[in-house]
Amino acid sequence: MKNKFLHAEGTKIVNGDGQEVLLKGWGMGNWLLPEGYMWLSSNEKFDRPSRIQKVIEELTGKEYAEKFWQSYRENYVNRNDILRLSELGYNSVRIPLHYELFLSDEQRIQWKEEGFRLLDRCLEWCEEAGIYAFLDLHAAPGGQTGHNIDDSADDIPHLFMENEYQEKCIALWVKLAERYRDRESVGGFDLLNEPIAPPRVQDFDYLIPELSGFYERLVKAIREVDAYHMLSIEGAHWATDTRIFRCKYDDNMVLHFHRYAVMPDTRCLQEYIDVAKHLNVPLWLGESGENLDEWYTAIYPLAESLGIGYNLWTWKKMSCTNSPYSIKKPAEYDKVIEYVQHGIHPGEEKAREIFDEYLENCKIENCVENLSVTNHVMRKIPFGMRATDFDEIPGRGSSFLGTGQLISGNYRGNTGMRIVELREEQEKRFYFDCCWDRFGLLLHQGEFACYRVNADKDFILEVSVRGGENGRLEIGWKNDKMQEIQIKPEDTLFKVKLAAGKGSIKICGGSGEICLEHLSFSYE
Repeated sequence: MKNKFLHAEGTKIVNGDGQEVLLKGWGMGNWLLPEGYMWLSSNEKFDRPSRIQKVIEELTGKEYAEKFWQSYRENYVNRNDILRLSELGYNSVRIPLHYELFLSDEQRIQWKEEGFRLLDRCLEWCEEAGIYAFLDLHAAPGGQTGHNIDDSADDIPHLFMENEYQEKCIALWVKLAERYRDRESVGGFDLLNEPIAPPRVQDFDYLIPELSGFYERLVKAIREVDAYHMLSIEGAHWATDTRIFRCKYDDNMVLHFHRYAVMPDTRCLQEYIDVAKHLNVPLWLGESGENLDEWYTAIYPLAESLGIGYNLWTWKKMSCTNSPYSIKKPAEYDKVIEYVQHGIHPGEEKAREIFDEYLENCKIENCVENLSVTNHVMRKIPFGMRATDFDEIPGRGSSFLGTGQLISGNYRGNTGMRIVELREEQEKRFYFDCCWDRFGLLLHQGEFACYRVNADKDFILEVSVRGGENGRLEIGWKNDKMQEIQIKPEDTLFKVKLAAGKGSIKICGGSGEICLEHLSFSYE
């Protein structure tokens, strides 16, 4: 029987017609599984769903808290979120799930309708928008990670220690597979998010063989009720460890990996490319982000050029600039943080006012849109990028040419391009800062770098430079005549006007030594 669903075909993901689909999307983090940092807190008392729920109940009372969470799940992701996701040019969404919305904690398996109702409705919106939904078990029974992200009670991945939890997890996935086996809007089943965290206080790496064995059991159980939906399988250590991928778990699987805080060049992807090629399976950068816009411009077009789809984290959160939508912080929200940190209670009435405001603010229509995020992810004008983030693909002689030494340990040092440090590495500006933006690109005669761009109309390219002597550059765009740019020692930038089109801008060294720092693209 022909597989009408999204599925793996060799190293590609294809639809029911056999057409390749490159996944581009966002995760709906914080919706069905709240995380403390998206509530502007890293305090362990407020870092995971159960503890966030406890604090809100302490602040507002049990009756209000129950109603709050009902409204929260209705408001945080609604139809407009999914439609807007599609309008921005994305074709997929990853939906993190908490098992408690579907399954009771009682010893006997008891199903809850609330989780299925919310998921059914979201899938209807996905069908309307024409995008694929990936069901992501972010918090499995017993905990698969041993950290706040799986709502762990004690930061221990009990899923791999106790058969009771494994049986519940398998039962949940069988239930989901049975319910959604006919839904074409379901892109696939993401079986476990980020199982077995990296060693910290206690090393749980001895459980990695248990992870592999559990995947085998889980895949077999799912395939008994759903033979066709694609299975997304993640390795340990925040989905970065490839040790479990010594063999295929299923003929219709995607190797799912995560990348944060990495230098955005081919080296950060190469291990996964090699493993996927060996297994003959597709790759999916299923979670990534929480960085600067220009880091997005570097890594996601690179992944796309390598045929790797991506899903960023996360669609919206409070007071941010690196997600497509920012939730406005309630006027007196600091009183909530004061309670978490110091136990100062603002009073139930005031706390309810704060959370009532939050419930309104989290609706997409009341959020602040950060359009710059998508512009940088997809290189839509206006956007900016570092000069060092030239197109690595198709490769040397085509998209770049340098005559420097190949230095495998340096940023993009394996290209032969002359990458120089403009400032010393400093303390991290934010949690996932990798300081990749501290470099510049030297160009000499005969060297060049290309930068892909999509322009709907005539546009301006502005390039920041450092020139040690009088020099010259040449700018090529489509089939237009090369433009010569004279650079004096005192020059810090130049501008050129270019015609609408899609392709790669080519910047060539003419004479002298010129350091390119930054490129900005804008419409007149």
